[in-house]
Amino acid sequence: MTRVSFLAAHTLVAATAAAQTTAFTDVTVVPLDRERVVAGQNVIVRDGRIVAMGPAASTPAPAGATRIDGRGKFLMPGLAEMHAHVIGGQNPNHEALNRDILFLYIANGVTSIRAMLGQPNQLPLREQLRRNEILGPTMYVSAPSLNGTSAPNPDSGAALVRAHKAAGYDFLKIHPGLSRPTYDAIARAATEVGLTWAGHVPADVGLRHAMQMKQSGVDHLDGMLEATLPDALFERSRAGQVQLPELVANVDASKFPAIAAEMRAAGVWNVPTMLVWENLYSHAETPEQMAAREEMKYVSRQQLAAYVNNKRTSMNNQRNGGFTAEVSARYVALRRQALKAVADAGTPLLMGTDSPQLFMVPGFAMHREIGIVAASGVSPFKIYESGSKNVARYVAEVLKQDGAFGTVAVGNRADLVLLDANPLESTANLAKRAGVMVRGRWVSASEINAGLAALAAKYAQ
Repeated sequence: MTRVSFLAAHTLVAATAAAQTTAFTDVTVVPLDRERVVAGQNVIVRDGRIVAMGPAASTPAPAGATRIDGRGKFLMPGLAEMHAHVIGGQNPNHEALNRDILFLYIANGVTSIRAMLGQPNQLPLREQLRRNEILGPTMYVSAPSLNGTSAPNPDSGAALVRAHKAAGYDFLKIHPGLSRPTYDAIARAATEVGLTWAGHVPADVGLRHAMQMKQSGVDHLDGMLEATLPDALFERSRAGQVQLPELVANVDASKFPAIAAEMRAAGVWNVPTMLVWENLYSHAETPEQMAAREEMKYVSRQQLAAYVNNKRTSMNNQRNGGFTAEVSARYVALRRQALKAVADAGTPLLMGTDSPQLFMVPGFAMHREIGIVAASGVSPFKIYESGSKNVARYVAEVLKQDGAFGTVAVGNRADLVLLDANPLESTANLAKRAGVMVRGRWVSASEINAGLAALAAKYAQ
């Protein structure tokens, strides 16, 4: 089957397949409601929801159901990428590119995404996904970026908030460059219209002020390292006068636990995106070594060459600015310490990577991110929780939408991953996928492999 007919087939059968009844039989369930497994279960899915679950002997598969043999396998919730990007409508090829991106997420067990740089074309795409007209994750869409250019003053910021609310975006995306008065005007307007905001912490705002204004989510651990600086240096950082080498030299890591506790008390959700920061600032690999990663076959040759050139230029500029390999290693270590403090404090974590961009392929980057978070000292269960149960809570409590997903439980959306090994024993077992179910639509390992082969062939040209 050619690539075009393969993807067309996905679109044509998605809605019909989601309406069918499917039975996972004699499977070990990893429900992720707490750290446990439940062996010997039948899980019944109909119309995109889990309708029954119980011991195989007393929970029969309905007549006519599609049966998926779960013996020796583990069924867990699908995971979420909470800092994703899809292609905007200004790209004439956005529909085809987005289908590729969405398939890559599904192929890697990612069944929900939070699109963090919204544009108008993403609103109908969100609805197409929810109606199962396109194979891909359930998508929550941010408004277009609020930054120093799009919102240069308080009045323009407040006006954009109201426009984005009227357009139907799920939340607001904050970027750098906002002045504190403009940020405050955005926060007030967002509170008035009932729209939450998340993303970066602008330098002039600072983490503590963002928490005081009730920013619901902070991505990239933004502002956390700066919040440990001495007062005078912190004020200089607000003015953009502190470069990374000076920042790294003056961060007081002993303050991380207290700041993490403040974030927990403020109800701030954190999306650490460790991989993108390490791709940007780590000097542990050469650009050529990064380009040789296995998943780069799903990136066009032109784009990969651009990644190599951009990374090479960035490393040279960093070295010229005093950001040596030693400073780089210290910076990476500090960010990992900060993440561990956030996790240990019980501050709610959400899984995310900031894909696709520099050497980051949608879905595959998630597994690299998980490896970094695990190496930072976070347990597999807490990592998976950040991509499942926590996401459902965030959607219900912050976005005020249906949060019936994220655990394997009756009534929940049927977003599931079937694995050949227990994921609680090792995060490496997440790659041993026998198939993925999204909103009740089953995608077998053979179908995933065929789709990946088609994409690799396309991007090899």
